[in-house]
Amino acid sequence: MTKVLVVDDSSVMRKIIQRNIKETGLIVDEFIEAGDGKQALEKVTDHGNLDLILLDWNMPNMSGIEFVKVLRSLNLPKRIPVVMVTTEGSDAKVIEAKESGADGYLTKPFTADRLRDTLGSYLLVK
Repeated sequence: MTKVLVVDDSSVMRKIIQRNIKETGLIVDEFIEAGDGKQALEKVTDHGNLDLILLDWNMPNMSGIEFVKVLRSLNLPKRIPVVMVTTEGSDAKVIEAKESGADGYLTKPFTADRLRDTLGSYLLVK
């Protein structure tokens, strides 16, 4: 059972990401949502068997980059891949995200092909 945590302060964007994943044929059995990094940490604790986290950068309470740093400092039984899905597209931001522990990076707005190419390393395709 594939579980993906979608973290974005926009509920509309969370739904767009989920719809696009389904339309590209990537297999996800359950989507879990969080509106900021603090909520995301609670979801990680509640649903420890997550397969992937899709994470916005700019959010209230705890940003995506702060979340990644805290997540990577936790002693979790398995490493959960994190893909940043953000409007922050500069090379400096990509480098900062990867140095903080993000595994992938996808800049908004994204195409269905770009989404499938980026997430295809983490999710199976129908």
